[in-house]
Amino acid sequence: MIARTPSLHAAGAATLALLFATAATTAHADEGMWTFDGFPAAKMQADYGWAPDQAWLDTVRASAVRLTGGCSASFVSDAALILTNHHCVASCLYDNSTGDNDLLEHGYIAASLRDEKKCPGQQAEVVTKIEDVTGEVKAAIGALTGEALTKARDARIAEIEAANCTDTAKFRCQVVTLFGGGQYKLYTYRKYSDVRLVWSPEDRAATFGGDPDNFNFPRYSLDGSFLRAYEDGKPVKTPVHLTWNPRTPKADEATFVVGNPGSTSRLYTLSQLAFEREVRLPITVATLSELRGRLIRAMEESPEHAREGLDLLSGVENSLKVYIGRTKALNDPAFTAKLAAAEADLKAKSAGKAEIGDPWAQVDAAVEAYRTLYIPYRYDAPSGTLYSYAQALVMGATERAKPNAERLPGYTDSALPLTEKRLLDEAPVYPWLDELQMAWSLSKAREYLGVDDPQTRLLLGKESPEGLSERLVAGTKLADPAYRKQLWDGGLAAIEASDDPMIQYALKLDANQRALKQKVDEAYAGPVTQAGAKLADARFAAYGDSLYPDATFTLRISYGRVKGWTERGNEVPFQTTMGGTFERATGAEPFDLPSQFAAKESAIDKAVTYDFVTTNDIIGGNSGSPVIDKAGTVIGAAFDGNIHSLGGNYGYDPVLNRTVVVSTAALQEALETIYPAPRIVKELAAK
Repeated sequence: MIARTPSLHAAGAATLALLFATAATTAHADEGMWTFDGFPAAKMQADYGWAPDQAWLDTVRASAVRLTGGCSASFVSDAALILTNHHCVASCLYDNSTGDNDLLEHGYIAASLRDEKKCPGQQAEVVTKIEDVTGEVKAAIGALTGEALTKARDARIAEIEAANCTDTAKFRCQVVTLFGGGQYKLYTYRKYSDVRLVWSPEDRAATFGGDPDNFNFPRYSLDGSFLRAYEDGKPVKTPVHLTWNPRTPKADEATFVVGNPGSTSRLYTLSQLAFEREVRLPITVATLSELRGRLIRAMEESPEHAREGLDLLSGVENSLKVYIGRTKALNDPAFTAKLAAAEADLKAKSAGKAEIGDPWAQVDAAVEAYRTLYIPYRYDAPSGTLYSYAQALVMGATERAKPNAERLPGYTDSALPLTEKRLLDEAPVYPWLDELQMAWSLSKAREYLGVDDPQTRLLLGKESPEGLSERLVAGTKLADPAYRKQLWDGGLAAIEASDDPMIQYALKLDANQRALKQKVDEAYAGPVTQAGAKLADARFAAYGDSLYPDATFTLRISYGRVKGWTERGNEVPFQTTMGGTFERATGAEPFDLPSQFAAKESAIDKAVTYDFVTTNDIIGGNSGSPVIDKAGTVIGAAFDGNIHSLGGNYGYDPVLNRTVVVSTAALQEALETIYPAPRIVKELAAK
């Protein structure tokens, strides 16, 4: 699956280094996660001899869906049928499963609209408008610095969002920071808070090959599923949608990926990258490795634990692979030398310009200050679903009592509906899993802060991580959504009067968390935002304004082509077929055949294109993005990158980077033969 924070595999690092010399300057052909209000039509016309017109772009934009669980998707029928990845609906399958009915393992096919199951915490969002509000936000910032800067910025953003989205039941406004503070854009979304599961294959069909095949190709994965958006208990009408086209992709044909890439660090300065390499990444790899080990041990205790821990384990393993790759990238001398050369080039082009000054020095000082604050800021609270509920309730009670412009992000009028939905939607909680995560995170806090640190004493008192976690999880009533709603509706008075141990624990930590945020805003976030605006000015002055910003989990479009690559002197073909699944199967996990593949082998058309690769520039968050042809029809759903694409966090390699796609042809074969859903087949074929 595509990682949310992608990284780089060492095998491609040297080649990437040679190709990233202009990473901070101009874009290579096929490089770029472009905003819809900045699509480089002239550049694509020069590269491909064709580019989409505005009508094409408008239709695609109106068909693209952002899933608030961290994925992308698209409308593919006039009744709000949504195409996305299986791994993007895994949590919905997980939340709707029981010990007797494991939907994640066996898959799900809704026989009728009545059988389509609600996905807790999920929301579908479609961009309706993009407006430039840079002037308004920068005017509010003025000459302010530090925490004063972040407060003024956040207050003006809250005002803009509230003024432009008065109907928060149907619309969501989000001001997005681009180019590190160089631009601010207001994105208006039509939102649908009732998202339901329609069709999903069994887990092994999507995860065939498991972790060994993750971020690799050739691939044999049916990583596709369907959801539907509802409003007022009925499917939404979506006359603007992508046309389903279950055809075989053609070598070298142009493709577009439209989705919401999560985050990239292509505009980071060298001091920020050094912090990643020296501080954040080593801690992350070490601690995730331990969590993985704890999870595997606990899952071996019973079949129930094996089922209940699978979703978390999959996410941990995926993230761990990503962070290991990112670490290798930033430890490659040739790669980092090229990044240094790119920064030096930008500095040289900006030298002597008083209006730009020296933002690099400002970032260097901010990063140095952040090194002292990072460990306490990272370990200011434990992990776990139940604690996250408590923290949202405690912070929400305080923030909602303030004027909108003074609230923390996540609790403003524009953001509150989604915060409330995630807090109050009914979803299963497994106490052993919460206890494990809490104990793990508290033990890491003690390890990195030190036993005698005041924050360690605040977190643990005289209890052990294991003992405290057991007491809080066993004693809390927060697994009950009715109790959470009671506290949410009761506000601060109800929170302070609660005798729930998890609520009382969150209350105890609240003041320290707020104090740490103030320190980080003053020493790091404020100065970096101020410097980011100057760095953006430097880039625009040096290289023009035809640049794309770092990814921000907002709607982007990339263009590329269907194309394989050369690996160790061997040509990697651009596609696999469904028949390859049977050749690759060994009978042992994770290369064991999905049960329905084995049962229906003779009926499956083994010549159908299964997965294919393109040169599109993507990153985590693009999972589920439609892959669209020149005609504007959907021919696949992006679900991964190859191992070389993990370097996409820092730059794009046109020779080796590839997007991995499950074809609509394979999904059609599954819908007709393997996991029959005639109702969906008919809907997709409707004109």
